[in-house]
Amino acid sequence: MKIALVGATGRTGRHALTTALEHGHDVSVLVRRPDRLPAEVRGQVRVVVGDSTDPAALGELVRGAEAVVSALGPTAKEADLHTRTARALVDVMAAHGPRRFVGVSGAGIDVPGDRKAGKDKVISWLIRTLGGDVVKDKPAEHAVWSASGLDWTLVRPPRLVDGEATGRLEHDAHRSTRSTTIRRADLGAFLVDVAEGDRYARQAPFVATAR
Repeated sequence: MKIALVGATGRTGRHALTTALEHGHDVSVLVRRPDRLPAEVRGQVRVVVGDSTDPAALGELVRGAEAVVSALGPTAKEADLHTRTARALVDVMAAHGPRRFVGVSGAGIDVPGDRKAGKDKVISWLIRTLGGDVVKDKPAEHAVWSASGLDWTLVRPPRLVDGEATGRLEHDAHRSTRSTTIRRADLGAFLVDVAEGDRYARQAPFVATAR
């Protein structure tokens, strides 16, 4: 499978890249700084240098791809980065393909159909209230993908932590997870697993590393 990966040099993106290569996929990556790619994978991927909001770079990235995976993390310097990236990707994907997109949102946002427990509703409210502009950007990003007509999935993880992948996950389209953390290695692998098919298409599933 040909996968286009955004955010490959980030703390989650590196795990997504490793998983995609281990699964035998043909991977293209969009990076601002190629030197940040691990040396052991540079010869195994097609590298496109550019910004995630640049239509020209994105067009080159998705050329021939069957799915796009984004592991972009939050950044205080560009609080609306995810929404701007979503808008650019929607336009590029609508014009050139592919239709499949999998990205990272956050457990604090609410979407229609959610069945959160009372404590989780309170936690979500606190995250939205105290999380700043980066958190406020997440619902806007979701709105862009929802209106796109593409086969998108926005994964909603809780707090991200380091550690080796466990392969033990709990996930559901509308019910929040019992666990309150996910290992970045598990999240990166899950992004690729979901991109390989149509599971959770046009949904925003919760996912966490199982207790």
